[in-house]
Amino acid sequence: MTIEAAGRLIAEANTMTCFSGAGLSAPSGVGTFRDPVGGWWTKYDPMKMASPEGFAEDPRLVMDWYAQRRHQIGNAEPNAAHRALAARMDITQVTQNTDDLLQRAGCRNVIQVHGDITADRCHANCGHVETIDLLKPPGLRRCPCGQHALRPDVVWFGEGLLPDIWNKAEAACRQCDVLLVVGTGAEVYPAAGLITLARNHNSHIIVVNTNPSGASEIADIELIGSVDDVLPALLKSD
Repeated sequence: MTIEAAGRLIAEANTMTCFSGAGLSAPSGVGTFRDPVGGWWTKYDPMKMASPEGFAEDPRLVMDWYAQRRHQIGNAEPNAAHRALAARMDITQVTQNTDDLLQRAGCRNVIQVHGDITADRCHANCGHVETIDLLKPPGLRRCPCGQHALRPDVVWFGEGLLPDIWNKAEAACRQCDVLLVVGTGAEVYPAAGLITLARNHNSHIIVVNTNPSGASEIADIELIGSVDDVLPALLKSD
């Protein structure tokens, strides 16, 4: 199947959702957990740094590790794939990414199922959340409530997804005519289950990725290539 065929499915759709993963931001220079890039990404195990257990063991190290990641994201710019999605305001964005590159590209309807790295929240869940500067991220500090330290407002390994956010993501995938699956290996659950949910509700599945993925078998059309090349061409072809 060709990019033209995928474009025809998009043109015929009344509603469309994009479900994206780390591969969407990789061309911007944002390293992924499964493909570590340089320095702190090779020194420390991300599975440990991004977990309640790692935070309990060494909270200062975890916050320093996140400071490196925040610097990386803060210095990154939206790539052509982000901009192509932002040009289509009719597409609902459901993303596993915690960065703000979709928002900086101009997307308004963004559902971040794994949280937002541009904010910190209370580890004791008192409800306190504060936005941070990615280029000058704060270190370890107490929450104003005094119960616990502040930590990145992201979902760590072993933690549950926020019900309100998850419900919005499910609705967006259940109700779309086309689900555009971009830059994800479709291996992290429950998020990857959104693809099957869309398929079970008769959505057409278009996959854009650099390599075959866990979504390949249920895709109507799979387009292999760099997302910042394929996505702009695809969204212009309709």
